[in-house]
Amino acid sequence: MILTINCGSSSLKYQLYSADLAEVIASGIIAKIGEAGGYADHKVDDGKTRVVRDIADHQAAFTLMMENLLSPDIGVITEPAQITAIGHRAVHGGSTFVESVIVNDQVMEGLRACSTFAPLHNPCNIAGIEEAMRLFPGTPNVVVFDTAFHQTVPQHAHVYALPYELCTDHGIRRYGFHGTSCRYVSQAAADILGRPIEALSMVICHLGNGVTIDAVKGGQSVDTSIGFGTFCGMPMGTRAGDFDPAIIFHLVKTLGMSIDEVEAICYKKSGLLGLSGLSNDMREVCEAAAAGNKRCQLAVDVFVYQLRKQIGAYVAAMNGLDALVFTAGIGENSAEIRKLVCSGLGVLGVAIDEDLNQIARNGHPDISAADARVATLVIPTDEERMIATDTLQLTMQRA
Repeated sequence: MILTINCGSSSLKYQLYSADLAEVIASGIIAKIGEAGGYADHKVDDGKTRVVRDIADHQAAFTLMMENLLSPDIGVITEPAQITAIGHRAVHGGSTFVESVIVNDQVMEGLRACSTFAPLHNPCNIAGIEEAMRLFPGTPNVVVFDTAFHQTVPQHAHVYALPYELCTDHGIRRYGFHGTSCRYVSQAAADILGRPIEALSMVICHLGNGVTIDAVKGGQSVDTSIGFGTFCGMPMGTRAGDFDPAIIFHLVKTLGMSIDEVEAICYKKSGLLGLSGLSNDMREVCEAAAAGNKRCQLAVDVFVYQLRKQIGAYVAAMNGLDALVFTAGIGENSAEIRKLVCSGLGVLGVAIDEDLNQIARNGHPDISAADARVATLVIPTDEERMIATDTLQLTMQRA
């Protein structure tokens, strides 16, 4: 069996697959690690069990995961040795890791070096790998990188117009994120359309608490919205998205803020939360906007406008568009956001059927209007399956 791990700063998501990946045997999330109100949801078949208790750290979270997996009542394994390989999500691989790899000491060193690029994410990913190695000694671990899919972005699209030596000597460039999701969804879109991925130009809209817009041409990422760090591009749940870097100098020099304070603003206090003053959750923001909250309406308007603008830019960069794809939490679940975005893209050939838009995901991924020149699809992402697939392939090759 293959176990996939997605370790965040305050959460641990896991999924256990059969050896051939044909079946998800169990899945779960352990949330609010290190916070009050911690809980764990463990799902087997159609049944879900919740445990509510404080979870001090990631080691405690892994212990709870193992309790669930080994439980006589809700467990699915009798001993850890039944798990033959473990796949991990890592956010940032820098220029060091251009594809998934089996973990060894050199890989761990490289991951730690990349932590400066993603300080909110990589340390958590590393903690997850270390815990897995402790609990499953001798079991191979594989790391799958969010940045790997975007290694095909050409230099003219990923280089910044800084002194060139900064780019070449210090790894400063556009890296992109959510690549595992974009890779899965782009292939799924080609399968749904019944066309070879090599013949398609797509814009993938991964809209969640983190947001990536990705231009995929011929199955390869050719431009992507997030850059060197993880807060640029689109406004996100708490992250700012693009803004003039001169604002940073102003905050430090004129308002007397420290660099740490500015970093906290960019990553944790901006985006939907910063604009709305209410929440980083698009559902809550949309509900408040509908009830007349003007700041929440502004947050929705900014998000939709920036998304339309990004889509248009990528259509121009690819010289055409065959499919517009929505995925992740907002993309999959918010018919309202999809409607608002697509209503301004008629010039690109995008038009949706509102009835289909309302039932998207229920076996109806294609929400295009009958006369649309571009297919608009809603596809649930499955990063865990991509992680499991890479894990299976690499461990089989090593065997």
